[in-house]
Amino acid sequence: MQTVKVYAAVIEPKDANTLVRKLNQIAPLENLRHVKRVQKKCIDGGKLQLCLLLSMAVENDGEVDAMPYEILELVKSYQLSTFIAKVCKYAATSKEEWDEQCKLWPSSYHPPTYNISGITGFTEEESQSVFSFMRHAIDLATSCVGQVVNAAVIVDPSTKQVIASACDRVISSASPAYEVSKEGSCSDYPENLNSSNLENQQTSLLDSSIGEFERVISNVACLHPWRWAVQSLSPNSGCWHPLRHAAIVVIEHSSARDRQLFPDYKLNGEDSIKEDCTLSPSKRQKITDSDFQSNDHSSESVRPYLCTGCDIYLAWEPCAMCAMALVHQRVRRIFFSFPNSNAGALGSVHRLQGERSLNHHYAVFRVVLPEELLRNKV
Repeated sequence: MQTVKVYAAVIEPKDANTLVRKLNQIAPLENLRHVKRVQKKCIDGGKLQLCLLLSMAVENDGEVDAMPYEILELVKSYQLSTFIAKVCKYAATSKEEWDEQCKLWPSSYHPPTYNISGITGFTEEESQSVFSFMRHAIDLATSCVGQVVNAAVIVDPSTKQVIASACDRVISSASPAYEVSKEGSCSDYPENLNSSNLENQQTSLLDSSIGEFERVISNVACLHPWRWAVQSLSPNSGCWHPLRHAAIVVIEHSSARDRQLFPDYKLNGEDSIKEDCTLSPSKRQKITDSDFQSNDHSSESVRPYLCTGCDIYLAWEPCAMCAMALVHQRVRRIFFSFPNSNAGALGSVHRLQGERSLNHHYAVFRVVLPEELLRNKV
């Protein structure tokens, strides 16, 4: 494991954001993008200490040169106590290597995308599973006669279990299309879908005129993310909530599920800080419902880290807001059926999954439905 020397300093937590912003401008870590600026650790008595990486240290004949002028000015201005630290020169290529790197200084680990299942192709069984979950998403999206919304389904691929499902709720309404997201989300996905009814319903929608179909899909939130700003609703039709897209709502449902399964887990306070200090830096993985059959699961299991390792199925390609929310959730794969030429963030307009500066990348797949369901260029 090759290392390089860097200048670092102990800082006050209140100054962290300001100092990071300034350092990103005057001393960007161009060759150490995998290394994090801030190191958080516990010292005597459980007190939290923050150390900030200032810049790389230039070595000449084994001696470290003086800090750059801009860094010295920053050190004097905030009266920082500096020291020399070592960080890993190259990004980790495995979780084991990442664990070792984090013992020196925190770094990021991005598994190579070619290790994600499906990149090199799907087996027949995997394909059938993908189509089944996508049909489930389409079924939710078309559950209200006469209109289509977006729908999202989060799946644990290791157990082929639906963790949460939801539809757009940008309009507060009592219609079935919006009430469907209130259903329980922890049950297993039904294996025997009524696919014939689903296809008949979709075909009837697609056989309509282009103008009529545009009206039918006018409530898909990701297709029209700014519609709330110009739309006027009648007093009896509800109210707009611009952020309640299907992906955002399903993330909330997944979080609610985790809180229900881990009632004793604390997000704030001293207990959570102590936990952060003792846990391995490896990311915690999703834990299935089968792990919670015993009465003592809350004391032995660890709450999953957001939606790490999960798949999400969307009827429509997500907009930038939803796609970025799924980056933060650490989902593994995104499947969508219909492209979003207005605001699609996964290929149609933008390509968020290819943005190198992000700290997480997921694989994106489009599930192409049978031709009769795409007759009018959905």
